[in-house]
Amino acid sequence: MGKITSRSPFAPETLAHLEPIAGVRFATAEAGIRYKGRTDLMVAVLDEGTSVAGVFTQSKTASAPVLACRKHLKKGAARLLIVNSGNANAFTGKKGREAVDITVEVGAKAANAERHEVFVASTGVIGEPLEASKFAHLIEGLVADAEPDSFEAAARAIMTTDTYPKVATRKALIGDVEVTINGFCKGAGMIAPDMATMLCFIFTDAHIAPKPLQDLLSEHVETTFNAMTVDGDTSTSDTCLLFATGDASARGQPPITKAGSKKLKAFSEALHDLMKDLAIQVAKDGEGLSKFVTFIVEGAESEAAARRIALSCANSPILKTAIAGEDPNWGRVVMAVGKSGEAADRDRLSIWFGEHCVARDGERAHEYDEATAASYMKNREIVIRIDVGVGKASSHVWTCDLTHDYVSINADYRS
Repeated sequence: MGKITSRSPFAPETLAHLEPIAGVRFATAEAGIRYKGRTDLMVAVLDEGTSVAGVFTQSKTASAPVLACRKHLKKGAARLLIVNSGNANAFTGKKGREAVDITVEVGAKAANAERHEVFVASTGVIGEPLEASKFAHLIEGLVADAEPDSFEAAARAIMTTDTYPKVATRKALIGDVEVTINGFCKGAGMIAPDMATMLCFIFTDAHIAPKPLQDLLSEHVETTFNAMTVDGDTSTSDTCLLFATGDASARGQPPITKAGSKKLKAFSEALHDLMKDLAIQVAKDGEGLSKFVTFIVEGAESEAAARRIALSCANSPILKTAIAGEDPNWGRVVMAVGKSGEAADRDRLSIWFGEHCVARDGERAHEYDEATAASYMKNREIVIRIDVGVGKASSHVWTCDLTHDYVSINADYRS
């Protein structure tokens, strides 16, 4: 894989501790799919009655696991999740489909589940056949040995060029019963989610039916994972799955069966906060990054337009390299706004780097000071705010800078 020179400067000293969730158990193994001396296979065993929701890449070259998950999701039930790293099983034709079929068949038998209750995901190199024989024989043992207090191990097993596992946890009340939400995800490069994120798996003991669960996930993905980008490249494998085991009903939680239930308000807020946390963690582990950047766009015609303008900025190589070089080159922001295709009034356009206004009403701000702006750009976290002057809508996007290390990592990814 690509040569990672160092851990992200934003890697936490300690990871959040994720308490066990009733109804889900994990196990990992070293299958040698691509990596040596590290885990690259993970299973999550789920109690009978678990609901599932999902969002997936909109790529026209979606992987075989994504296609299988889309099909299985229609039933809304899950008993087993199987994930491998090192090989994306994408653009692998008939062999790719056969690998998924073997994995699902073996998993269903091991978990005493129906085929549609088995979900699969793969991440890594595109175009290389995935030999299911390398790991299928391990699945039965993993299912039998799975333990509830293994979230961190599960998160580590799905990493590729990540420099640390991304984990998060939240609590919420449904009625007067407290439920837990735990999640982990992976991603550092080829990151520009389109309806989903790299690989993300979220688990809760809440008792929520598939339809309201799906509505929550689909709603919150827009302002979390879809508001984050590393390099503008949407993966073939983007998968985000949310599992609700329902075990909180044993503690008196009233089952939620209807979409839009007011009883889900606190849960919805906690879920959104967890997804936002994970999305920011991914952006803070972008391959080779030195800075975390937030673009805020205001004064747009619509929220969607504001998002597209922010993404135009966040995905601009020439702007991201300027940020890496600590150059307050606001002219590149003007360029990125203009190329977005969205409405913007050139003569009302204003730009701030942090609290420093660098451009106002279509020209350089009279108070602009190069030394002050350059000093701000030395910060590890940068906020660039833009008012395009045509409306009242706003949005945001999280990203990172583009450095020499990003090129080094991706130049020899398959070597």
